[in-house]
Amino acid sequence: MLPGESRAALLRRAKWTPGDRIEVSFLDGSPSLHARVKRFAQEWTAPGMANLELVFRSGVASTPIRISFRYRGYWSAIGTECFLIQDRMQPTMNYGGFTDATPDAEVRRVVLHEFGHALGLIHEHQSPAAGIRWNEQQVYKDLSGPPNRWDPETIYRNVLAVQADTNYTEFDRRSIMIYPIPASWTLDGFSVGWTSELSPTDRSFIRQQYP
Repeated sequence: MLPGESRAALLRRAKWTPGDRIEVSFLDGSPSLHARVKRFAQEWTAPGMANLELVFRSGVASTPIRISFRYRGYWSAIGTECFLIQDRMQPTMNYGGFTDATPDAEVRRVVLHEFGHALGLIHEHQSPAAGIRWNEQQVYKDLSGPPNRWDPETIYRNVLAVQADTNYTEFDRRSIMIYPIPASWTLDGFSVGWTSELSPTDRSFIRQQYP
């Protein structure tokens, strides 16, 4: 068991300024998908949450956050690092495989996670406070096979690397920002299941970072 109370982590260099209006557009996808992504993403900026505004633009626009559904996997640029992707036709966030038939619960879980990244949050298991004793050989073996088929660099970047440049306190195993961790991936049997909600710590932490 990892020590400490529930907390969270944010990449300092990618933090927005409290009060920012962050523009978002879609490069492809159906109006129905757009509406669902918008609805779930705005849970992060609802009253009493982050002091930020997500402004969704219609049509393809030169916005900081640009969403696609056509590439492989789920991913997002971290916070203001979206500005490093300057080609307006290239996405900064992707929901590969989402269709109008994808259940709301799955869309919501993934959108909350990826928009956490878009607001600057890192993977919770990569927080300096996590202290996870990884069975690295097993992690590489499992994630290099189906369904992920990740290369070693992607596995290291998304799972094993510890992010040093962060605002963080202690580890939150209920965070929407953590990956499921099977017991076989750790040396001491520590495990984490799927998370599908913003944890109480996710909520309090985002308020603290964007007052």
